[in-house]
Amino acid sequence: MKQKYKRSDKRTFLGIKANGPVFIISLLIIAALVVTTLWIGDPMEQYFSQIQTAVANNTGWFFILVINVLLLFAVYIGLSKFGKIRLGGKDAQPEFSTKGWYSMLFSAGMGIGLLFWSVAEPVLHFNSNPLIDNADQVEAAKSAMGITFLHYGLHVWGLYAIVGLALAFFTFNRKLPLTIRSVFHPLLGDKIYGPIGDAIDIISVIATIFGLATTLGLGVQQVNAGLDHLFGIAISTNTQIILIILITAVATLSLVLGLDKGVRRLSEWNMRLAVGLLIFMIIVGPTVFVFKSFVQNVGHYISEFFELSFWTETYSGVNDTKHWQSSWSVFYWAWWIAWSPFVGLFIARISKGRTIKEFVFGVLLVPTILSFFWMSVFGGSAIYQELMGSHLVTEAVNENVATAIYKLLEQYPIANASSFLAILLVISFFITSSDSGSMVVDTLTSGGRHDAPVGQKVFWASMEGIVAAILIVGGGLTALQTASILTGLPFAMLLIVLCFSFHKSLNAYYNEHFTKLK
Repeated sequence: MKQKYKRSDKRTFLGIKANGPVFIISLLIIAALVVTTLWIGDPMEQYFSQIQTAVANNTGWFFILVINVLLLFAVYIGLSKFGKIRLGGKDAQPEFSTKGWYSMLFSAGMGIGLLFWSVAEPVLHFNSNPLIDNADQVEAAKSAMGITFLHYGLHVWGLYAIVGLALAFFTFNRKLPLTIRSVFHPLLGDKIYGPIGDAIDIISVIATIFGLATTLGLGVQQVNAGLDHLFGIAISTNTQIILIILITAVATLSLVLGLDKGVRRLSEWNMRLAVGLLIFMIIVGPTVFVFKSFVQNVGHYISEFFELSFWTETYSGVNDTKHWQSSWSVFYWAWWIAWSPFVGLFIARISKGRTIKEFVFGVLLVPTILSFFWMSVFGGSAIYQELMGSHLVTEAVNENVATAIYKLLEQYPIANASSFLAILLVISFFITSSDSGSMVVDTLTSGGRHDAPVGQKVFWASMEGIVAAILIVGGGLTALQTASILTGLPFAMLLIVLCFSFHKSLNAYYNEHFTKLK
C-alpha cells in the first residue's frame, strides 16, 4: 500500500515563521552553555579538556563504527537498484549547473578545515604519531599523509552523502519538510510533528550550531595568524572577536542576496581563489615531488584503508589516560558528524534533479579527490621541507598551528602575495560557511520553510558568531574540539536509526514507481 505523507512546514510562533519548541528550546540550551562558559571563566579551559578526554576515550569506538557504517551504506545505496531514482521525480531537472553544484558542496563541506590543517596536520603526524618509528623518515612521511587522507577522505563524504541524500529524498520525493525529523517518518509516522520530532530537530540544531562554531573558530584563528604574519596585527582573543563580528556582517549581506546570488557566487569565487593558490603552489613548490607523492599517497591510503578505518588504538593505549585518537580521529569524526546536519541539509537543498547514483558518487569521489590533491600539494610541500632538512614549518606548527600555511608560503617566492591570497580564501570560506549555515539552522527551526524572513537568518548568523567567540574566550581550540565531540555524540546515535528509516522508505518508493503491478 502506498504510504501517505503530509507537509507541516507552515508553523508560526509569536508572529514569526518558526517551530516554537525547536526555536526556543534550542536557543535556551545554546544560551545556557554560553552563559556557563562565561560565568566559570578561566577554569573552563581545563574542564573542557577533561570532558573531551573522558568522552573521546569512552565513546571513540562508537564514532569509528558509525563513520564506517555510513560509508558502507552510502556505497551500497549508490550501487543498488535505488540508484536510478531521481530526486524530485522522473521529470525533475537540476537547479544548478554541475560546476556550481560541486563548488557549493565543496565550500560547505570542507573549506576552512582544509586550509587550517592542510599543512599543520601532515607535519604534526610526520613528527609524532603512534603508528610509526619517527627515526624512519620515509615511513613517517607515508604514515603522516595516510592519516591525513583518512580524516579528509571517503568517510567524511560518505557521511555527508547519506544525510544529504536522505533529506533530499524525503523533501523532493516524499514532499515532506526539509528538516531532519522528516527522515524518520517511515518509523514514527505523523509523530514526527510532535515532541519526538521536535527533539530530533533540537539535537540537529545544537549539533549544527556547535559544528559551525568549531569551524568558524578555527577560521578566525587562521585569519588572525595571517594578519599578524603580514601586517603585525597581534594574535589575541580581542582581535579574533572583532574579526568574527566583521566577517559575520559580510556573511549577513550574502544572506540578504539569497542562495543563488549570494552563496552560489561566493562558493564559485572560493573555488577560483583555491585553484589560484593551488596552481601557484604547484608552480613554485616541489612540482615533481608533489605529483609523485599524490600518486603514492593515494596508493598508501587504499592499501591501508581498512586497517586505518577500524583502528581504535585498543592495545597501544591500555594504560594511557589520554589517547592520541581523542585529539585526532575521534575529534574529526565527531566534528564531521556535528557538521553533517548543516552540510547534509545544504547539499539536499541544491541537489534536486540528480539521480541517487549521480548524487552518491558525485559527493563521494570528486570532493575526496580534490581534498587529496590539495593535501598532497600543501602537506606534501611541507614534508618536502622537512625531508630536505628545514624545520621552520615544524617550529611554526609547534608554536601556533594557525600559522603553518603562512610559514610554508614564506619559503617560496612572492610570499606576501600568496599569504594575502590565503587570508582572502579563509575569509571567503568563513563567509560561505556562516551564511549557508544560518540558512540551514533557520530552516530547521522554522519547520522546514524555504521562505523564512531574512531577519531570522541574520539572527542565527549572529548566534553562530557569538558561540564561536565565547568558545574562543572560554578555552580556544580545546573548547572548540570539546563542543564538537559533545554535540556530535547524540547525533551519531540518530544517524544509525536514520539509515534504517531511509532504507525502508527507498524500498517502498521503488516498489511504487519501478515495480510493475502484476
